[in-house]
Amino acid sequence: MAGIRLSGEFFIRDVLEVAPDLIGKYLVVRSDNELYVRHQVTEVEAYRGSEDIACHASKGRTNRTEIMFHEGGKLYVYLIYGIYWMLNVVTGGENNPQAILIRGVENLPGPGKLTRSFGIDRTFYGEDLTKSARIWFEESGIIPLVKTGERIGIDYAGEYWKIRPWRFYL
Repeated sequence: MAGIRLSGEFFIRDVLEVAPDLIGKYLVVRSDNELYVRHQVTEVEAYRGSEDIACHASKGRTNRTEIMFHEGGKLYVYLIYGIYWMLNVVTGGENNPQAILIRGVENLPGPGKLTRSFGIDRTFYGEDLTKSARIWFEESGIIPLVKTGERIGIDYAGEYWKIRPWRFYL
């Protein structure tokens, strides 16, 4: 049903189940002027635990990746190139680090544009999507046709991980 916040149970599943299911849902963010903006999620990438060389958790548990080792439904936000904040949704159970990079929402393609437009920064790290008053995901009532492809920008992880069809998009 459209407009209903996604529950914790939605996120406490394997990243390869949650990622395609997140396509078509609404990302809701409270702006600085207390208005809420809703944008449909159009593109995501899945990062699947310690064995996935492209996943930050493959390097072990660090201050940066700590939230990835928590139960799903939290936000993992980090800075790349010293410029762009990346918005990720933690999935799965505790001590099974998985996350979904939100690559795009309607009218905002690109993860850096998305976070800049919504004012998402390090203060969102660890935010609980089931309780937050400033960011969450909602049902849209839409069942989209989801396509898959290779993840972008992970050549460093090697061919095996590069060709996993773990990018999901409209």
